[in-house]
Amino acid sequence: MITFGTYDAVRHPRTAVLVAGLRAHGIKVTELNRPLGLSTAERVRMLQQPWRLPVLAARLLRCWAALVGDAVRHRRAEGRPEAVLVGYLGHFDVLLARLLYPRSTVVLDHLVFAGDTAADRGAAGLRVRLLTGLDRLAVACADVVVTDTDEHRRMLPDPEKGVVVLVGAPDEWRTAGETPAPPAGTGPDGEHHLSAVFFGLYTPLQGAPVLAEAVRDAVAAGAPLRVTMVGAGQDLPRTREILAGTPGVTWYDWVEPGELPALVAAHDVCLGIFSDTPKGLRVVPNKVYQGLAAGCVVVTSDTPPQRRALGEHVELVPAADATALAVELVRLGAPAALADARDRAARGRDRIRPQVVAEPLVAELRRRDAP
Repeated sequence: MITFGTYDAVRHPRTAVLVAGLRAHGIKVTELNRPLGLSTAERVRMLQQPWRLPVLAARLLRCWAALVGDAVRHRRAEGRPEAVLVGYLGHFDVLLARLLYPRSTVVLDHLVFAGDTAADRGAAGLRVRLLTGLDRLAVACADVVVTDTDEHRRMLPDPEKGVVVLVGAPDEWRTAGETPAPPAGTGPDGEHHLSAVFFGLYTPLQGAPVLAEAVRDAVAAGAPLRVTMVGAGQDLPRTREILAGTPGVTWYDWVEPGELPALVAAHDVCLGIFSDTPKGLRVVPNKVYQGLAAGCVVVTSDTPPQRRALGEHVELVPAADATALAVELVRLGAPAALADARDRAARGRDRIRPQVVAEPLVAELRRRDAP
């Protein structure tokens, strides 16, 4: 089996989790990958702003030329692969994979619907329709489509093609979480200070303004809370405005991917998503899995996919409810409540290991005799 595409496994570790999971099941995986070097936000921005498309096209063609050479050399050495996994954000790459491997089982990791993502970020009209058409073309080229939730699987034109594989977390997050946790922070009066971290692109589905209101209100009510906010995006100005004057908040525009696991693991709580947008109700974000793997208590919105995936092991609050989130942050400030939440989180970590999350895909490949 090969992985194929222009994915970036450092910025977006989804494909790395799948590869590690497949290999743990004894499947030989060879990676043919020429990273495009663009983040999710940059790719979506280019698709929303047509004048940027020539830059995307030029980069894509250079990567594809290299991939074609890689594919020819691999085929000479190993023969035709039985299965081809097109990595995350492979809407275009799957077209090339279908052309190069017409008799192989092509698996598309369709973690993101381009049209749905653009609509969540404020696009409308023709752009969303074009991107939805790109989604349909991409999944039509695949024999198997991997999604992260059943809600996303049901969005496929042919849901029977879909296989639900949880996102999981790379091993480096688990390694960071196995480092002994630092002593709980204390204030001048010796009171315990709950530490929480949020990281992301500040897109509407993440509900950062809801989180900001909750932190502001919890601190105003006297909660001993320290919060680290990492990232940038469209909701950042509003989030900063809400938290202006709130003590105990630290801001980082960027943290290198290799440094993020240790930063998150140094906190008591990892904060997930809190919006009630349509997309926010369909996803389980990377940070929920990563925070859990890093040894944190995870607080996130009570949505069907999040409850189904990890409901017993994370702390759930109603979506878009800043008051409920503030109450939960105050509750976790009590050492006994935090210790109980840590115990339940620890019991869920084995569920998000690469070997475990990859099981549905392994079963589908073996059903097809693809590996």
